[in-house]
Amino acid sequence: MTIQISEGEFVGIIGPNGSGKTTCLKAILGLIAPSAGSLHVFDCACEKLRCEHRAKIGYLPQKDRVEPDYPITNFEVVMMGRYGALGLFNRPSKKDREIAMESLRAVGMERFHNQPFGSLSGGQQRRVLIARAITQQPKILLLDEPTTGLDTTTQGHLLDLIQSLHQGFQLTIVFVTHDINLISPVCNTLLILKTKVYGKGPPVQVLTQDILTQVYGKELILVERENRPYVIFNDTHHTG
Repeated sequence: MTIQISEGEFVGIIGPNGSGKTTCLKAILGLIAPSAGSLHVFDCACEKLRCEHRAKIGYLPQKDRVEPDYPITNFEVVMMGRYGALGLFNRPSKKDREIAMESLRAVGMERFHNQPFGSLSGGQQRRVLIARAITQQPKILLLDEPTTGLDTTTQGHLLDLIQSLHQGFQLTIVFVTHDINLISPVCNTLLILKTKVYGKGPPVQVLTQDILTQVYGKELILVERENRPYVIFNDTHHTG
């Protein structure tokens, strides 16, 4: 099956644990090679992490933590995102620092730039890490479970931010999550995985009882809320 993600698209990837969601992102980044077929990024089939096209991809990993006591400021965390363009041994310029500060401003964290990263709340840390990803001025932003571990209100605020960045920076976004009901109202396209693709298209089209039963099993109820599909699992493991 051929899967194409268009420029400027907002794609949500869902599926149970072990379905290949994170693996898909790692393949796009060039961290692993596809086990079969080929992968083209910006019409380039190169599988190398250091391919120049990979510098156009911002990435927020699922597990990206800085030790609370590690002496690093939020500005310094964001500056790490510039090293892909700078190279490890080149000193950042005034322009690089301006870009880093602009990225903090874009996620609403400019006034915290000189504070220790470890002093922030979980939601604030996630914002700074997103700023780090966009400070390399990417065309594609990959987000691996960015809302996991956050309370419902903070999840909503972070999702609003991601939507704003998608529109404001005209980014192509690939958003991996286990929470179907979180992502389905905001993405253009939903990709449903369980080691293979079971569905790809607008959420209202691919969130069907048949597809969800194949992927998650029979312990679910599909209803409609606010003219959108809403999934209720008897096993809350699937929805978090």
